[in-house]
Parts: sequence; structure tokens; C-alpha cells
Amino acid sequence: MDFLSKSDLKTLLEHHEQPSVSLYMPTVKVGSETQQNPIRFKNLMKEAESKLEEIGIRLSDASEWLEQAKKLDELKFWEHQELGLAIFISPTAFHYYCLPIEVDEIVVVSDRFHLKPLLPLVNKNGRYFILALSQDNVRLIEATQFSAREIHVENIPENIDQALMYDEFSNTQFRIFTSSGGTRNPAPEAGAYHGQGSPDVDKIYLDILQYFYQVDKGIFDRLKDEDAPLVLAGVEYLLPLYHQANSYQHLLADGMTGNPKMLKPEELQTLTWEIVQPYFEQSYTEAVQRYHDLSGAQPEKTVTDLEEIVSAAYYQRLDSLFVASDYHQWGQFNPETNTVEIHEEAQPDDEDLLDFAAVYTALNGGTVYVEPQEKMPGEGAVAAIARY
Repeated sequence: MDFLSKSDLKTLLEHHEQPSVSLYMPTVKVGSETQQNPIRFKNLMKEAESKLEEIGIRLSDASEWLEQAKKLDELKFWEHQELGLAIFISPTAFHYYCLPIEVDEIVVVSDRFHLKPLLPLVNKNGRYFILALSQDNVRLIEATQFSAREIHVENIPENIDQALMYDEFSNTQFRIFTSSGGTRNPAPEAGAYHGQGSPDVDKIYLDILQYFYQVDKGIFDRLKDEDAPLVLAGVEYLLPLYHQANSYQHLLADGMTGNPKMLKPEELQTLTWEIVQPYFEQSYTEAVQRYHDLSGAQPEKTVTDLEEIVSAAYYQRLDSLFVASDYHQWGQFNPETNTVEIHEEAQPDDEDLLDFAAVYTALNGGTVYVEPQEKMPGEGAVAAIARY
């Protein structure tokens, strides 16, 4: 099952083709209600076909590329679901992702993919990573406030023995102390460590550090396009050592101490969420405060009019965008005339203008915050901070 990365989102953002079908559905992971997954999927595929016919696309012409999605409808596929499913289909592209977040059921047919529901996964909006460390096992877990799943990482040694070819290491007994408990500060110098049963504590320290340098290389290669926070979980003396080897710039100072080896991803998520929650709350709170400060001191830099926001997003004039996750505004934007049409109900060839603004803000390097409408800094479903 595909793992959605920031580079994946960029590929989806840049895809422009008529028609492009986006299908989102909530999914059930376990229990008798899992049988609803294929039923819901079939209904949404029928809705997609109906929307294609509405814009003049004959199903006989679309059957070949729609078949790629229909082939997913097998028992094995439905046995490995998360909280949501996203499928993107066009004549030249096909992508699908199991999502660790809940999504509303929706089908959109336009000249590009509908991507607003995915933005919380690649912005500072509740998605993070957990690196569970031990001497004989390393796991990387993708998590949100509500879910967690382990993801595969290439080129990481299975354990320290494999990394160093040093069998005697696992028989060594030692203790390592740090001045602040080991979860906040980088590792101290080797001479600050104290061991028991080992004549060469510095050698042990360097062995662990060398192991973590190899782990860090694999982690960095996997996360290099991400900006989501990474939180460590492991026995206390290992955490400051990994901080010293780390090259991923979004590693949090605090970590979860304890042996993570026997903990399931969901259990690690529960234990680490309290560490990362303030990070996400602070990020959004600071952005909202900045919006309010500017609305008083430089009101020309804050925007709430949807038509103006859509145009500004397209022409790279937005620094930050706040958009409601639970609201849609259908219409069309014509870049040649720089005009926006807003419709009370969706019409053929319409798209969600909030999604349009979010996609182009992200594509043009701006920051997008997707939250429920009640948390918007303005009174409506969208607000923005202009670059100039």
C-alpha cells in the first residue's frame, strides 16, 4: 500500500488533465462493518461514472482507465485498510492511498485532482513520525492524533550487531547517564559516560553512535522531503545518542523513554501524542495570532473574500491560507480573465474553490492550514495572509 509523501502530493498537485477523478471514502479497519467498504466503493465508482457522463465522457472511452480502480475491489485489498481511502484516476495517471485520517465521502471530477483532504497529512497539522529505537530493532511509524501505522524503511540495519558485526556487544552490561535525563539535550562527550562490566566505555559509546549514524541515513533518505515532526521512543540512554547522530531537522527535543520493542504502533501513538500535541497547537495558534495582528496593523495583508483569495492563490500572492475542512464552495475560475464564478450547487465542470485555493497556495510555496470551520480566524470558511 502506498505511503503518501510530500513528493507524492507534489506529483498530484501538478497533474492537470481532463477528466481527473478524485474519490475519497472512510474505511473500516476491523469488525463486521468492514463489509461496508466494498459496497461504499462500488457506489462511489458508479457516482464517478455518472459525473463523467454529465460532462460528455462516454464510459466506453473511460472504461480502460477506470478499470484500474475497479481491480482494487478484492478481499485482500479490503483486509489492509486504515481510516480513509483516496483514489485518483485519469487517462494517464492512477494513484491510491490508505489514509491514517478520517475523510468525508466525496467524488469530484474536474481537470485536476481534489486534494484538500490530503493537506493535513503533509502540513504541520497533526501528522508526525515516531522512531522506536532499541539495540536490536528500529521501527518508523507514521501517526496522527487518531491512528498509527508502521512504514518500511530501506537500508536500515536490523540491529547493532548487523551494523557493526560485533557479537559481543549484546552481552555487555552498562549504564549511561546524561545531565538532563537524556530526552532534551544532545549526547555529552564520551568521557561523561560511566559503565559497569566494560573496560572500554568510550568504545561502547562509539559503537552505538556508529549504529545510529547508519539508522539516521535510512531515516533521512525516507523523510528528506517531509517537514512533519519526528519523536523518539526508546530506553533513556539511547535518545541523546541518536540526537547526536540525527540529521533530520524536524526531530523534537523531547522523547518517550522506555522500552518500545513490545509496543504496538497504536500504543506508541498514545504515549507520544502528548509530546507532539503542543507542537501542533502552537503552530496553528501562532499562525492565527499573526493573522489577527496583521488584520489590525496591516489590514491590506489579510483577505477573507473568496474570489480574491482564489485569484491570489493562483498568482502566487498568498503566504498562508486557512481553509475549512468541512465546507465546499463550488464554482469555476478563469485565469485568462481572472474571474471567479460561484454556484450554490455543483454544476458540471465545477470544482471546489476552497480546494483550488488550497492546492495553488501549497503548489506556490505557501502554508495551508486545514481545520474545521469553527476554528477559522475569520467569520467565513476561508481566510488568508497575503505576501504583499
